[in-house]
Amino acid sequence: MALAAEDRTAIAELLALHGHLFDEGELHRLDELFTADVVYDVSDFGQPPLKGLRAIREAAYALGEAIPVGHHVTNIVLAELPADGGVHARSKGIGVNADGTCGTVTYEDTVVRAADGWRISHRKVLARRAPLGGR
Repeated sequence: MALAAEDRTAIAELLALHGHLFDEGELHRLDELFTADVVYDVSDFGQPPLKGLRAIREAAYALGEAIPVGHHVTNIVLAELPADGGVHARSKGIGVNADGTCGTVTYEDTVVRAADGWRISHRKVLARRAPLGGR
């Protein structure tokens, strides 16, 4: 069964909400983005994966002034996961730092339907450090 247009819209809005919540410091609302047992994999940045909402919140606060002031999500591509009804969401992220420098990442997400709507249950953040994927 194809992913319904309403679900595609809801998932795209979910991914966009990430930037708004982080940029506004509304980290008490992370349950609107993620499942309670989310794994937020930042191993590409030399850090261990974060497990759960509290770990994500604490890591964000620990970054302090180093956290980007602007998180922008683009290029969303969705594919159904036939095994469990979840969705694989791939998107690009652009982070703008307070000093005006920027960085870019790719988000690889597993999105699941929860009681309160779609939520990210697993996110892998991949740093983009070289043109053409380093090829």
